[in-house]
Amino acid sequence: MMDNEFDDIRPYDDHELAAIFEELIADPAFCHVMTTVFPQATMEAIAARMRACHTKTEFQRAFCYPFLTEIMHRCTDGVTMDHSALAGDPRAFTYISNHRDIVLDSGFLSRLLLDEGLDTVEIAIGDNLLIYPWIKKLVRVNKSFIVLRGLTMRQMLEASARMSRYMHYAIQSKHQSIWIAQREGRAKDSNDLTQDSLLKMMVMGGEGDTIERLKDLNLAPLAISYEYDPCDYLKAAELQRRRDEPDYHKTQADDLLSMKTGIMGRKGRVHFCATACLNSELDRVDRSLPKAELFRHVAALVDRRIHAHYRLYPGNYVAHDLLTGTRDMAGHYTAHEQATFEAYLAERIALIDLPHKDDDFLRHAILLMYANPLTNHLAATR
Repeated sequence: MMDNEFDDIRPYDDHELAAIFEELIADPAFCHVMTTVFPQATMEAIAARMRACHTKTEFQRAFCYPFLTEIMHRCTDGVTMDHSALAGDPRAFTYISNHRDIVLDSGFLSRLLLDEGLDTVEIAIGDNLLIYPWIKKLVRVNKSFIVLRGLTMRQMLEASARMSRYMHYAIQSKHQSIWIAQREGRAKDSNDLTQDSLLKMMVMGGEGDTIERLKDLNLAPLAISYEYDPCDYLKAAELQRRRDEPDYHKTQADDLLSMKTGIMGRKGRVHFCATACLNSELDRVDRSLPKAELFRHVAALVDRRIHAHYRLYPGNYVAHDLLTGTRDMAGHYTAHEQATFEAYLAERIALIDLPHKDDDFLRHAILLMYANPLTNHLAATR
């Protein structure tokens, strides 16, 4: 039985689902969302199907799998995964990945794992996104554990230590794989770098020295590559607002728009590449390094794995050359592919509505989002 220390942050246990389903079915906002997502079904039919689910995985197969399949068909040109580096390894892993989409990074991963005959992952999700009670309940049904934010420094330390203990518990005792982003929030410029603070949180739980505690989590870096980022124009607009408005802060409405745009927007081709568990590389790390240097070194190991395993698309190469004013990467795209990407770029900038719109700044910001994965890939593989 799980220690009740984690009761308010962990996914629901399967025996708790029946009561939670009734609370959700009684919530008009939840019912509205479900009948919108599944327009061919009545709420009565949806409720009956929910009540027939006795485990979280059954719920995911009944509702999340078909929803994600529809998103794949409608909003992508195919979602693929290379999981060969972990094939046959029975351990539970901490998939630590770059962060492209608030919902779909972990959603697509779980959907792809089911297709591989594997279990889905538990998902680390910030409580800033759980703006309605039904959302918090739904994500915990969907195997999410809650990352508490907006706390005082003392509260944050306590919450981080508890989350770390939960992650170690999930991997070592539940043998349950988890997914976590390499940083808090998405990198606005797609310069994907692991935060040292994330690794420091991870070693607040577990036993042994820093390396042993990291090894206990079986870190498996995961590279996620989107051909097009549906939120690219929203990120560019946010960057200009942060530049021009010192007191600018995103609102809940901004978060909701990003979630909706990320899910429903055009993504082109999407690829996930799981890399081998980092433990053998961690064994080679000098354990006598000062803590700050050790964390930077491990973060660089994660980053190198992710950067080296990006799948690159013509737009990445075009963006690089447009930024640098060169034709260095011209061998990786055709004239038609360049014209297509430049037309896409113009469309995205046209979507931005700001009172003092800076087209040059916005163009540069979006180009950086598409060029940085290539820049980092070249640095990691040379």
